[in-house]
Amino acid sequence: MKKAIVVGASSGIGEELSRILSESGYVLGLAARRLELLNKLCNELPNKSFVKQIDLSNPDAAMCNLTELIDELGGVDLVVIMSGTGEVNPELQWSIESICIATNVVGFAAIANVAINYFLKNKSGHLVGISSIAAVRGARYAPAYNASKSFVSSYLEGLRQKVTNTRYPITVTDIMPGYIDTDMAKGQKLFWMASVKKAAAQIYRAIKNKKQHVYVTKRWRLIAWLLKILPARIYNRF
Repeated sequence: MKKAIVVGASSGIGEELSRILSESGYVLGLAARRLELLNKLCNELPNKSFVKQIDLSNPDAAMCNLTELIDELGGVDLVVIMSGTGEVNPELQWSIESICIATNVVGFAAIANVAINYFLKNKSGHLVGISSIAAVRGARYAPAYNASKSFVSSYLEGLRQKVTNTRYPITVTDIMPGYIDTDMAKGQKLFWMASVKKAAAQIYRAIKNKKQHVYVTKRWRLIAWLLKILPARIYNRF
């Protein structure tokens, strides 16, 4: 039976993806900060699941807890890292910037490191990380958030290059969502907002097809292309 761990399963896309995976026959490890929500989800899933509290803002503990969860499942085939944080920060408050960096950069890299080393040891597996369309360029209203998501994409690319050279059947997938209807979608005049169900379904399809890089929803590929080619003299006016 297939086994998967979803880090950030307590709400939003992580919760919905966990439901899809369970309905598709996976035994699940559910991980996040909020244990009460994880336990509730665990009781609602059709297949067996395990619960573990993992907080990315404490990377050393997160690494130990993820290792324990893998052992409790008796191994894992798929690890999806959904957890992250982000705040609009027009005043550039360091307290907001530092939390974002600690969670989205250090915390993400810590548990991605555990997952990829496990897959390398076992010579197979699938690591999925959630970056963002924000990874494409910096933004004055959330400098740390955009930079942290750029780190996630680059880190995943580095891991993909590493495992490709081993020739083991290990897949590394970078999911780049646009606006999804969750608590993370802050701000006004948000366009192309996708539902959690639609986003989770597209992510699951990317997992099944072992894609390396996917925009969610697909039309955000156009925005990414436009952002990349837009001259700085124009982009900096936004």
